[in-house]
Amino acid sequence: MESVVTFLQTQNPEAAIAFYRDTLGFNFRRDDGFALVFNMPGAMLRIGKASTVTPAPFTVLGWESADITADVDGLAAKGVEFARFPNMGQDERGIATFPNGDRVAWFKDPDGNVLSLSQHVEN
Repeated sequence: MESVVTFLQTQNPEAAIAFYRDTLGFNFRRDDGFALVFNMPGAMLRIGKASTVTPAPFTVLGWESADITADVDGLAAKGVEFARFPNMGQDERGIATFPNGDRVAWFKDPDGNVLSLSQHVEN
């Protein structure tokens, strides 16, 4: 095995291309007819085309951040809205800090897939 390939689904390919390419900054490689193909750091993302998408109620894809505050601010400046969840103790930016110091912020793509940024404490 050589590298990671991860999968999502979209019912709106144009919105998915704009979000993953223009908002998140991933390299759009091609539309192969079945899926939109992106290069992400360390992995390929294939977003399959579907007539309907039922997003999972939990995080399906996330990225480690060296500076979550800066990354959240940068995405917010591009129009990304960060999700709020009850009892998660999120700050004004939507960043939750857990007892061990790990920090997470969640947001959704145009199809409602839950994505996250996280900054983990070194052990």
